[in-house]
Amino acid sequence: PVTDGSRELHSLCAQLEFLLQFDLKEKRSFFGQRKDYWDFLCQGLARRRQEHEGVRFVTSLDKLKTPVGRGRAFLRYCLVHHQLAESLQLCLLDPESLREWYYARSPFLNPQHRAEILGSLYELDGVTFHLAL
Repeated sequence: PVTDGSRELHSLCAQLEFLLQFDLKEKRSFFGQRKDYWDFLCQGLARRRQEHEGVRFVTSLDKLKTPVGRGRAFLRYCLVHHQLAESLQLCLLDPESLREWYYARSPFLNPQHRAEILGSLYELDGVTFHLAL
């Protein structure tokens, strides 16, 4: 199993975060706080499901104060529960929402790149992650 001490885990999480932030449009909340990929994921999942367990779990953690921190916790939750590919795929289904959140260079807007990314993420479902949540 992959644990918190794994170098590969840190590299994987950094690459996932880079991918989710790459060419992300700058958006602000009503109170002026910068939105991040966490907000994109929440919005995308809310459109597709009643409530995602990972979102509920992360929002219950009082120590997390920033969208980036919440996004990182969500990625870890999804890795542990083998839900990363499915969760991201649900967020990527709506082309209008993608264009609302990402500029044209985002790999998520390219159907071939999107399919390759999701294919790789689905392969992670076969990996066991033992991470502190």
